[in-house]
Amino acid sequence: MPTSFTFSNDRALIDRDLVHRWLSEESYWAKGRSRATQDAAIDASRNYSIRDDADRQVGYARVVTDGVTFAWLCDVFVDERARGHGIGRMLVEGVLEDLRESSTVKRIMLATSTAGGLYAQYGFAPSADPDHYMVKLIDRG
Repeated sequence: MPTSFTFSNDRALIDRDLVHRWLSEESYWAKGRSRATQDAAIDASRNYSIRDDADRQVGYARVVTDGVTFAWLCDVFVDERARGHGIGRMLVEGVLEDLRESSTVKRIMLATSTAGGLYAQYGFAPSADPDHYMVKLIDRG
């Protein structure tokens, strides 16, 4: 396993083929997502990657934001072969630092069923008023 990793917020460095495979085949939340949908999501968001010392992408995260008041951290994924090397922590730390430096965002939300412990280390907590948040699912047939 490589010994060094690099965080980037450069969208041009995103391996779109790899990210699509990870999310559409290996994630529980985006299984079956089309490539066109994934590319559109990348194009409309802030994107982050972790690359190893062989310049292979081993992690990805995406943030949907207006850059002013609100951000949604999503599509966080670490290659299975690279897990256990602090890449998830590096992604979260890099995203938070980027948002702190490049925006006035005061609220960052996310949804997870498997990594709550990781996010709690960075101050994420269950909403104090979960009954105030609502979701509308649109049936696209």
